[in-house]
Amino acid sequence: MCGILGFITQSKAKAEESWAKLETMCELIKHRGPDERGMLVKDNVALGMQRLSIIDLKGGSQPIFNEDRSLAVIFNGEIYNYRELKSRLEKSGHCFKTNSDTETIVHSYEEFGTDCVHYLRGMFAFAIYDFKNRTLFLARDRVGKKPLFYCITQDGDFVFGSELKVLLEYGKIDREIDLAALDAYLTFGYVPEEFCIFKNIKKLPPGHFLIYQNGQVKQQRYWDFVYSSDRKPKTEAEYIEVLREKLKEAVKVRLISEVPLGAFLSGGIESSSVVAMMSKLLEKPVKTFSIGFNEDTFNELKFARIAAKHFQTDHHEFIVTPDFVKVVDELVWHFDEPFADSSALPTYMVSKMAREHVTVVLSGDGGDELFAGYTRYLGAKKKKSLQKMPQFLKQGLQVAGKVLPHSMRGKYYLYNISLDFINSYIDSVSCFNDLRKNLLYTPEFKKGLNGNLGAGRKVYQEIAQTVSTGNPIDNLLYLDSKTYLPSDILVKVDRMTMAVSLEARAPLLDQEFIEFVGTIPASLKLKGDETKYIFKKAMEGVVPKEILYRKKQGFGVPINEWINAQLKDQITEILNDKRTAQRGYFKQKYIKTLLEEHNKGRRDQSAALWTLWMLELWHRKFIDKA
Repeated sequence: MCGILGFITQSKAKAEESWAKLETMCELIKHRGPDERGMLVKDNVALGMQRLSIIDLKGGSQPIFNEDRSLAVIFNGEIYNYRELKSRLEKSGHCFKTNSDTETIVHSYEEFGTDCVHYLRGMFAFAIYDFKNRTLFLARDRVGKKPLFYCITQDGDFVFGSELKVLLEYGKIDREIDLAALDAYLTFGYVPEEFCIFKNIKKLPPGHFLIYQNGQVKQQRYWDFVYSSDRKPKTEAEYIEVLREKLKEAVKVRLISEVPLGAFLSGGIESSSVVAMMSKLLEKPVKTFSIGFNEDTFNELKFARIAAKHFQTDHHEFIVTPDFVKVVDELVWHFDEPFADSSALPTYMVSKMAREHVTVVLSGDGGDELFAGYTRYLGAKKKKSLQKMPQFLKQGLQVAGKVLPHSMRGKYYLYNISLDFINSYIDSVSCFNDLRKNLLYTPEFKKGLNGNLGAGRKVYQEIAQTVSTGNPIDNLLYLDSKTYLPSDILVKVDRMTMAVSLEARAPLLDQEFIEFVGTIPASLKLKGDETKYIFKKAMEGVVPKEILYRKKQGFGVPINEWINAQLKDQITEILNDKRTAQRGYFKQKYIKTLLEEHNKGRRDQSAALWTLWMLELWHRKFIDKA
């Protein structure tokens, strides 16, 4: 695991200036790879990386070249099929100088061109520079486990990196906020892949590659989630058998490591299933790591302990208390963009604990998006019957939702059920929906959006409507797999593990596993009121039943309790601060309403307050201090 970055200047820069700039940029992401720094400056091209050594500890230094040194690669991630790929490439005449997975990438590009991405099984973000053709090739893994930002500066230079902060460090980039991205953040609590908080910077989307040549950028998708039934539909028993084997194999390939390895164990179905497979494949007890809270509603340690005892793991636990919120300012720096998922805090703490024992962990991320595990899918399914109400009644409910006062109970529910299936779902996963934005946004902010109010919602509508299997749950699974998964879940895991130089691997997001799950009918994922039905059936006899069929809890944080007590004064002070008001985005009257409702216990506004607080902390870190 590493951090990568680089730039191509339009005018030939002085070599010493490029080296100095590269050094400074690398230093900013040293946490992603503290073991080694690799840099290359040649003509107007500069490549840099920070390495966390996992495979071929002695020989895997980057950049790595092909035989005639006409191609150079820098790489962040792991290629799990690199041994098989290396053998194939050697038979085709390629000569390897290392035993690293990185070198298979450069030779694969040499052999297959841009199609090389189809041969790579793993998580990756990499850059290959072709010195003969003066071409830069960037690629990002299928699901978006590893990040990659890029931009063209005011002077026409091309800059890229694993984290946004290295692009800002390069300079020549205006820190103008993209108000549409800000609006999307306030809608969903994160900045979606289609947006970047800074206007002139972009993210290479998951499952895409990019070619930069002669000052031009060409981007292409090479993979996507597909939902289609088998030509020969399987029985439930057949799906179960294949699922078990596919999961076991996905875990097995992720045990390749020359450094200590363990697993996150939340006590949920997915992490317990991963640990179950690891315990079968490893001779020694699996090292497992869990986080808990003093607040019982959010404490999953009971179930983590059941799993740890059942699989006889070497188990480690940590209790998160409100005083750990003091690290929030540090976490804001690691995320680069505004990020309001409060579970980032326990993710950071469990990563920090794990790093004291191992360098690599396996996690259960992805199961909810693959197998319809979120309870909101069940809610959407139940609301589906309401969509049959007459149009005039829908319109009436929508008007009522708009005109009723904010304090009126049922206002937002009436509005939600008046929407069509997709928009109702998007509305239900929004922090600030359109009604709340009308109360929150100043006229100046709305004007600045220049017609882009709700741009994130519109993008989500388009994504959700891509799928046409006939089962609307597939539309929701696709939407979350393209938005919430890469922009929230995987961002959180990448930034928080990399903050402590820990590599996280997600077996359930193996492309072969995903492609098989895509052939399973949605009716076997959400069956009746049972979420993750087919996955639970596949894990019967593998994972203890009290874990399989317990009520879903999720990896939440007791923010409501914390805001009512330890964080109350701090959040109130910042949101009422003159500096916050002068941003000009929000009506202070509505913010005071949110604070009052929450403090008096009339309505839980913890998610809204946390979202606004994180945004202001981000401004102070990335705008005010710039």
